[in-house]
Amino acid sequence: MAHYLVTGAAGFIASKVVELLLNDGHTVTGLDNLNDAYDVRLKQWRLQRLRCPGFDFRELDICDRDTLREQVFEGASVDAVINLAARAGVRQSVADPHLYIQTNVEGALTLLECCRTFGVGKFVQASTSAVYGASTKTPCRENQPTDQPLSPYAASKKAAEALCHTYHCLHDMDIAVLRYFTVYGPAGRPDMAPLRFVRWIAEEQPLTVYGDGRQSRDFTYIDDVARGTIMALEQVGYEVFNLGSDQPIVLRDVIRMFEDLLGKKAHLVFAARHKADVPATWANISKAGALLGWTPQIDFAEGASRLAAWYAEHRDWVRTIPMD
Repeated sequence: MAHYLVTGAAGFIASKVVELLLNDGHTVTGLDNLNDAYDVRLKQWRLQRLRCPGFDFRELDICDRDTLREQVFEGASVDAVINLAARAGVRQSVADPHLYIQTNVEGALTLLECCRTFGVGKFVQASTSAVYGASTKTPCRENQPTDQPLSPYAASKKAAEALCHTYHCLHDMDIAVLRYFTVYGPAGRPDMAPLRFVRWIAEEQPLTVYGDGRQSRDFTYIDDVARGTIMALEQVGYEVFNLGSDQPIVLRDVIRMFEDLLGKKAHLVFAARHKADVPATWANISKAGALLGWTPQIDFAEGASRLAAWYAEHRDWVRTIPMD
């Protein structure tokens, strides 16, 4: 069994990754600064489900170099680092770009330096479909250009990818960069459309659609993404992988599906499309299939049903979480 360091452990994707690693008998040190990017109650709910002897949680910021070195890496035996800590969200990054550069770029650099210093030779870096921007053809392939990001968030993730490549070349580290495509599911981020749509429809609140609702997203279920993240630990060398469903869905159709699941009609309110939003995301996942043996297993109909059921079970407190 191995010992893994997972950053952003209270986050949506990372908490599921930790859960799967613990279920497989590994030990995990989890780091998270529990910031207020969104309601911390969601993060605490995720953490509570992970409490077990094999999980060591530490409230710590990955940008705190001295503490990271002294309290996490020194004297520890870490087999791999899975860096899922990030400031996420396209629109939010436009409002506070400095914060995104600090966490997503400087934080990744700090972790890579710790790995170099303490001899950790395997690193997994979370990235995003946002690096493809709006100028590339779909479905997006990993070898397509990613030099025209539309948001500070996308630019910060692209910078982290570049740092990973540098550390692979200079220090012979095995590094897998994972470009996630619109991850959703139970206990998801409240700034993402799926949980927002469920909440707004269930509570009969206005549902804001940015643009005309004809844009499409490659929604990918959380369990599939977490499973792919762990499979990437086997990667040798440096590789970039798309983790998506390869089945994009138009947002208007997503709304209709949740209407059917919840038995209520959405009260649609249309707003202008944000300049940083791309019209479509769509992953070509053939590389992940060929090199990792990974394919998604949960289609959107099943994933949406699970999300709606989770909301119904936890409605008393989830309905009070801000989603604006």
